[in-house]
Parts: sequence; C-alpha cells; structure tokens
Amino acid sequence: MYRLSNTVIGFLNLFTLLASIPIIGAGLWMARSSTTCESFLQTPLLILGFIILIVSLAGFIGACFHVAWALWVYLVIMLLLIGTLLALTVFGFVVTSRGGGSVVAGRVYSEFHLDNYSSWLRKRIKDPHYWMTVKSCILGSKACAKVVLWTPSDYLSKDLSPVQSGCCKPPTSCNYASTMVDQESDCYRWNNDPNILCYKCDSCKAGVLEDVRRNWHKISVLNIVMLLVLIGIYCIGCCAFQNAKRAESDYPYGENRKYKSRPRWDYHWRRWMYDRRHQLY
Repeated sequence: MYRLSNTVIGFLNLFTLLASIPIIGAGLWMARSSTTCESFLQTPLLILGFIILIVSLAGFIGACFHVAWALWVYLVIMLLLIGTLLALTVFGFVVTSRGGGSVVAGRVYSEFHLDNYSSWLRKRIKDPHYWMTVKSCILGSKACAKVVLWTPSDYLSKDLSPVQSGCCKPPTSCNYASTMVDQESDCYRWNNDPNILCYKCDSCKAGVLEDVRRNWHKISVLNIVMLLVLIGIYCIGCCAFQNAKRAESDYPYGENRKYKSRPRWDYHWRRWMYDRRHQLY
C-alpha cells in the first residue's frame, strides 16, 4: 500500500504538471495577439498556469521522497488554484457575455458598437493610458496597411476583422457628401492620415473588445476541461493522501492500533467476541 500510494501521488503530480501546460499555452495564445496586445484576461491565466506548474513540480519531487505533509500542502494549494481558475473562468464569461457585431446591409463584414459591451470592459478600454498602449500595438501590427488601399468594390466583397472594421475605416453610415446631416460622432473622428484613421473612434475600441471576446470564448472551453481534470486529480489526491498517511504509520487498513492508549471504539467489543468464540470452540 505504501508503494502504491506513492505511485499514485507521483502520477497525480505528473498529471497536474502536464495539465498546467495547456493553461500556459492558452495564455500565451491570447498574448500572441499582435493586433491589440490585450492582457487583462490572459495575464491572470498565465500567472495561474505557472503557479500550477511550480506547485505540481514541487509536489512531484516531494512524492519521490515519500513526504506525506508535502502532499497535504500540495492539495491545499491545488484547492485554492481550482477555486481561482473557476473564478477567473466565470468572471471571463460574465464580462464577455455581451457584445457581437451588427450586420451592415450589402457588406460581408460587421460593425461593432461600444455600448454593446459590459461596463467593466468599457471602463477598461476607455482609460487613456491603457488605450495608448493598445493603439501602439494596432499601429505596430499594421492591421490597416492593406485596408487603406482597398477600392470601393473591395468593401462590398471582402471581410474585415473586428479591429479592421472599427479602426481602419469610418462607420458605413457616414455621409461625407452632405455636411448638413447629423452623423455618428465617429464620423467626425475619422482622418485619412494613416497614423490617425479611426483610432480615436469608439468603433475602434469596440473592435478591440470584440477581438478579446472571441479569443476568450475560444479558450473558455479549454478552461472548463482543465477544471474538470484538476478536480478529478484533486479527488484522487485526497484518496492518495489518506493511503500515504496510513502507509507511513505501517498500520494496515482495517485493523486496530492495540498499542494506543485510546483504542478505537469497537476494539473492546471485537476483543470480547473473539474471546467468546474461542471459549465455545
């Protein structure tokens, strides 16, 4: 039982060590977005993945030396990590539940409006310092380099990413032929300068949020799978911890410690039954 429990402990930590890799990969996959450089959702995911990696590695090493208390510490930390990952997943769902594009008549692409997104995301993206960082990333990605060269027929037949739709062109409803008609505020923020375009527009901010929303929804499936895996491994770890404590004391399962000052409640009764049986036979 001792060897079995330590084998289970070793595999338990090995599995959680491997399970942390997809979590880190998901965070890196979001961080690799050179278009928006959004980090308010993937940064916690990366931190969580690295913590699971380090804790699992420590637990795996502790299991090799048959240290039962190390597994106890490991299980406590794993419980906190499972709770944190669950909270992060639910929070991501809540803040990205709203959004989506509006269909534009006669166009393949959609347009996005800032008011359609959650107040937390709007407050985050409207922060001037934060938006300057995102804007620099969009400029560095050259997302608008090809769009500014499009002809009017290209706008009718080609699709645009959310960032391109919001940042690289004015809203489709804008009518620059008439100056007497009230138009969206973004129509007045548009400029043909490649360094300005519609980067000050609310539609650009909405396009960034839509990009974040789509990325988060893709990795949310992975988050749920990882949660189920970690919960299953945690349950196995609890059983392995009980076996490790029992094996560490060299006390076989199902027997009483007769040398204890306070034997188990059924010890005397079982002892009396054993003596009576021998007297009868």
